Amino acid sequence: MLKKIVFVLLVIACLTPWGSPPIALALGIILALSVGTPFPELSGKPTKYLLQALVVLLGFGMNLSAVLKAGRDGILFTIATIFGTLIIGWLLGRLLAINEKTSALVSSGTAICGGSAIAAVGPSIKADTEQMSVALATIFVLNSIALFLFPVIGHLLGLSQTQFGVWSAIAIHDTSSVVGAAGTYGTEALAIATTVKLARALWIAPIALLFAYLYRDKSSDAKMKLTIPWFIFLFLLATVIRTYAPSTIEPSIFDALVNLAKAGMTLTLFLIGASLSRKTLKAVGIRPLLQGVILWIAISIAGLWSVMSLL
Repeated sequence: MLKKIVFVLLVIACLTPWGSPPIALALGIILALSVGTPFPELSGKPTKYLLQALVVLLGFGMNLSAVLKAGRDGILFTIATIFGTLIIGWLLGRLLAINEKTSALVSSGTAICGGSAIAAVGPSIKADTEQMSVALATIFVLNSIALFLFPVIGHLLGLSQTQFGVWSAIAIHDTSSVVGAAGTYGTEALAIATTVKLARALWIAPIALLFAYLYRDKSSDAKMKLTIPWFIFLFLLATVIRTYAPSTIEPSIFDALVNLAKAGMTLTLFLIGASLSRKTLKAVGIRPLLQGVILWIAISIAGLWSVMSLL
């Protein structure tokens, strides 16, 4: 009963004017690692689908021309960092003597789109449940840190909305975490980050096919199951509607949808933080986590240097 009372009080705190996405995430993590969440059923798919719906609503606050420009600006960064991360990940996996498939999953999750990439690559290499769980747990832990840390670093370095949007899309794993961090930083950063991340996520299919080829002797009969974040396309559709909406439609309608999405985003990040557990941390293991951290730092520094130099 006490857990539920604390949970409700924290939810209310997140929705007050003093609440913000980073604070909500931090409160969720504190709850998870202290007394634990009283509603574990809210984590996983319910939170994932809620966050995706909120992303679509945020699209009603975007301008399509800015989104398209962001996609052009970030595509070269995307290609370079994807293959650079995969190569470094392979080398680290061998150096740290990590299980080959676990290493491949952590590398692909870092390189492209977090859990979506892992879900796509896993079946192509016939990864077992434990290997998938370890890779997903590694990415989840780093995503939780990135949601809180990246906006702080961005403000300390004085990054522009464009710079932060491109950097977060390159250096943060999951699309949902990119959206959370960029949404905290600003509306323009969110539009840019979401579009650059879309360009990155589109590489899920070819990378999964590449891994299927590399592991062809071991998994020649594996069926490909590609997980593409389709909600991003709905986000882009929302931007089209907002950009080309007839003048007879009240802009306040779109503003109300965006405000609803922002409040929901804060609550959802609290739920994401609350779903972290000691069991998850133990499942990661030191070597895969070390690989994930080194890869994450490498891609973060390379991406940061690129955006500060070129944008």
